[in-house]
Parts: sequence; C-alpha cells; structure tokens
Amino acid sequence: MGLNKKSVDDINVKGLRVLCRCDFNVPLKGGQITDENRLVAALPTIKKLIADGGKVILCSHLGKVKTEEDYASKTLAPVAARLSELLGQEVKFAADREVVGPNARAAVAAMKDGDVILLENTRFRKEETKNGEEFAKDLASICDVFVNDAFGTAHRAHCSNVGVSALADTAVVGYLMQKEIDFLGNAVENPVRPFVAILGGAKVADKLNVISNLLEKCDTLIIGGGMAYTFLKAKGYEIGKSLLDETKIDYCKEMMDKAEKLGKQLLLPVDTVCTDQFPDPIDAEIATVVVDADKIPADKMGMDIGPKTIALYADAVKSAKTVVWNGPMGVFENPILAAGTKAVAAALAETDATTIIGGGDSAAAVNQLGYGPKMSHISTGGGASLEFLEGKELPGVAAANDK
Repeated sequence: MGLNKKSVDDINVKGLRVLCRCDFNVPLKGGQITDENRLVAALPTIKKLIADGGKVILCSHLGKVKTEEDYASKTLAPVAARLSELLGQEVKFAADREVVGPNARAAVAAMKDGDVILLENTRFRKEETKNGEEFAKDLASICDVFVNDAFGTAHRAHCSNVGVSALADTAVVGYLMQKEIDFLGNAVENPVRPFVAILGGAKVADKLNVISNLLEKCDTLIIGGGMAYTFLKAKGYEIGKSLLDETKIDYCKEMMDKAEKLGKQLLLPVDTVCTDQFPDPIDAEIATVVVDADKIPADKMGMDIGPKTIALYADAVKSAKTVVWNGPMGVFENPILAAGTKAVAAALAETDATTIIGGGDSAAAVNQLGYGPKMSHISTGGGASLEFLEGKELPGVAAANDK
C-alpha cells in the first residue's frame, strides 16, 4: 500500500482554483447541525488553502439522496452558513441541483484569491457513487488543483474523490487524510511493538478480514463485544442466548489456530455480564449476573465483558507501544452494560502507547466518556478505517499523487 502521498504542504496554490473534497456529512435536525465535529476537523486544511492565496471550492456529500424530498432536506446550505461563522469569512453557497451548474460556474469565475465557495451535495448527481465520467469532468473543469481531505469516503471510488483525481493536473491529500495515513496506515504497516489490537462490535462477519490481517501484524489480539461469543462457541463453550453467527464458527477456529501457529496471543473473555434479554429500550434498567465465560446459563445472554476480563485486557494494554481499537466491548449504549467499554477506554487513556481509535462506535464511546483528548488519534472514518486495518488499498488514498 503506497502511503507516501503529496499533501497540501507540497504544493503552491496561489491564484489557483482548488477543489477540496471534505467530509461534511453531518447530522441535521430541522436544518440545524447537531454535531459539527466534521466541520471543525476540516478547518486546518481550508485555512491553509485560504492563507496560501488559493481560490477554495469546497465539496462534500450529505447522506443518501433517493427521493425528491431528499433534495430539499439534504442540501449543504446550512453547512455553508456555519462554515462562514467558523472561518470568520463568507463561504458562498452555489445552489445548483446539478452541483456544477450556472451558479457554481459564475461563483468560481468571480473568485478572488482567498475566497471560499461551497458546492451543493455531490450526491445530487446520480453518477457520483458510480464514478461516472460526466460528473468527474464537470468537477475537474472548475479546478486547477484537487485536494482530498475526506477519509470517511476513502474506501469508495466516487466522482468527487477518485474520478476528479484522475482528471486534475495535481491531486494531493489534506491534513486530515495525512493524519489518517500516518496513524492508521503506518500503525498497521510498521508499528512500534508490542502492538496490541482490540476488536469488538456485534458481528464477526464485519471484521473477518480485519481479524486475519491484524493477526499477521499485531503481537496480541483482544476480542470483545458480541462477536466474542462465536469465538467462545468455537472453543466448545455453551453460550446460552448470546449473539452467535453459526456460519462463522469454523472461521473462528481457523483464526485461533492461526494465532497459535504465528505465536500470537489471542485473548477472549474469561467472564461475561449476562442478562435475561436485550434491554428495551436500549438504555433501560436491567438486571445482570456475572458468570465465567464457559458457564453461561442456557437462558441468559452475554452483554459485556466481566471484571476478570477487564483486568486481563487492561493488563495486556499496559506494556503496549501501539494500540488500535475498533468496536465496543458490550452494549455500551446502556450505562449498566458499558463497564467493559469504559474500562478499555480508561486503560488506553492511561498508557504511554500510541493509541488509535478506528472510527464508528469506538470513537463515539471514547468521546462520550470524555477520553477523546487522551487518545493519539481518533479516526474519522468507520468503514474506511476498517478497510485500512484489513490492509486494503483505499481508492481515495491511492488516487492522490505520490511524492
């Protein structure tokens, strides 16, 4: 995987039209942005391009666009308004249903150095997600330089990240992308050892290739969350009503054999917090019982790692130099079933290791618990960070010019 990419620090954009693909896929309620983390994260790259005298044209997708109603509710107009406030200068919104239409072209033509405009939601064009040539050409026609700073879509080959890269004279990565490459990419390709990987979440199926790839790269692999129970079943334990993927039992056996052959430590829960049923609603009060992992009663289901497992996992992290964590240890949305996830987050916050949180639920958990600032890096991509951990080449990264 070629990770040595040109970045915004390697180019001179003065007087040039710079199309910058950001990740402004933010949650909206009644036209109001409810979480602006992604906007704030994009600011350093945008400010750099403004300071260097570029004509900055921002673009992003927002949600999925399927119905006529989506064209009204998924507009990026609120993002332009909030970005204007965050940057302290006007971000002109080009409201074209075809994204690169008369408004956008006129706005770009009138730009002075240091001006900023935002194009409409790239998914307003049907061919965006199919990487159709027509839309990629439209985007390339309004820029001299392309900057990709949207890691969240790096695992997808779309017009606004891959198609336009091929047509632009210069295509580089922004600071956010560079940070993801530096941390996630390099953690997997050349980690400082001991390297501990922690995988959680509900489904083994989502993490199949990650488990296999990380076993080759890490020194210790820790398994928690719902997928741990399929591993316990593969060991011959009874798991009661716990989450089970019958089709993956043999795969789990293979992975345990693989760990043994490679001389890697594969840690599974030794005790588990059980309930009678899944909490409904998810944050409802619920009675729990802690049992050893090989003694789960037939009428109970495992919902979180137990105290002995917490101690075991926290101890494994203490001596690590690099830790990658993807996926919660239990049903962390319920305060009673969040102890395992909290304890892992706390252990990571206390270690001197480079700590990398692989997007999605783990990132949400770490931020909710207030441990965000203690982590070396929290990835902005869910699916993209998983594919990076699988060792896959990401189209959005590959498309940028090499140094």
